Amino acid sequence: MADIDDFRAETRSWLEENCPAGARGPGPISTGATTIAIDHEDTELWLDRMIEKGWTAPVWPKEYGGGGLDTNQYMTLIQEMRRIDARTPLGGMGVSLIGPTLLEYGTDEQKVRHIPRIVRGEVAWCQGYSEPGSGSDLASLRTRAEDKGDHFVVNGQKIWTSGAQYADWIFALVRTDPDVPKHEGISFVLMDMHQDGITVRPIRLISGESPFCETFFDNAIARKDDLVGELNKGWTVGKRLLQHERGSMASLVGGGAVKDTGPVLEDEAKMFSGEANGRIADAAIRDRILSHNMNSHVFHLTQRRTVEEASDGSTPGPATSIFKMYGTELQQERSSLFVEIRGTQGLGWTGDEFTGRSLMDTRGWLSNRAASIYSGSNEIQRNIIAKRVLGLPD
Repeated sequence: MADIDDFRAETRSWLEENCPAGARGPGPISTGATTIAIDHEDTELWLDRMIEKGWTAPVWPKEYGGGGLDTNQYMTLIQEMRRIDARTPLGGMGVSLIGPTLLEYGTDEQKVRHIPRIVRGEVAWCQGYSEPGSGSDLASLRTRAEDKGDHFVVNGQKIWTSGAQYADWIFALVRTDPDVPKHEGISFVLMDMHQDGITVRPIRLISGESPFCETFFDNAIARKDDLVGELNKGWTVGKRLLQHERGSMASLVGGGAVKDTGPVLEDEAKMFSGEANGRIADAAIRDRILSHNMNSHVFHLTQRRTVEEASDGSTPGPATSIFKMYGTELQQERSSLFVEIRGTQGLGWTGDEFTGRSLMDTRGWLSNRAASIYSGSNEIQRNIIAKRVLGLPD
């Protein structure tokens, strides 16, 4: 205990001294994309300092530029960052998805070539999984990769590739053997997005944003030394990456250490619904917010317990589907409450009669409608829970 207390004191002191004011609270977060310049001085300074400390990827091995922290130290770091409202210095699929997957399945050469660049925020990644007609049934994918000796030639299409228009690299599932059962004959490859054989078209959503894209491969090249795992065994790698996506140590620790956000909802409700004796005047809204806050708190405690049980810092297995499913429902419920509390102020799309916060929450409510579909729909998560967690028959 004394050791972790010392670590907390040292971490608190370092963060207070090194986290600039402009990196505290909401603001830009680098994804490592070379196509997006960091034009916020404090964001860039914060990233540089955390890279030097190894805390852009705190639990990754020091040999690749990570911090080498154990789970207790990592939880302490996150708690101390939340205490001063410090933003994470680096986000994106590099640190959350492909990095952990390469550490588990990559060759030594792949780790040396890719991991340090992710840690230093020098590269942004996107995910090539879903295809038109191959979403829920991902294993039916048809994007082909032909073996050409030292490389593969890839042809096909992916859809819903988040951030593809800004990405430098893509990790993708491709079919390398069409003559075997569909879950076999799939390989996991990495490809440079800056090549003539890859075309990206952003998809405009109802929220007005374009976070997802169509991605087309026309004789694109995937180097043979960027095959992750064994040839035709990519389904195993792909499934493990999805577990990192649905319940990575980063998200579990973050959830377990997150500040209680209940008062934010309560303050909004008092502002728009009225206040009586220090309480929200509308009894129905009060009960809904109370229920949401209780469920949210229990969810975070469960995340924290999972972190403490995973003493080796690894991502849990199929149980991550529970976090994805329930976390999505909480997220959607919260955004709905924000909109409903405002009444007509929660219906604005544009115009001076609506506040910036109201417009942001309305768009956020629309955007969150997709949360129960992407990264594996909630129906898929329930199937995984039934089969892989509860052991129920098909």
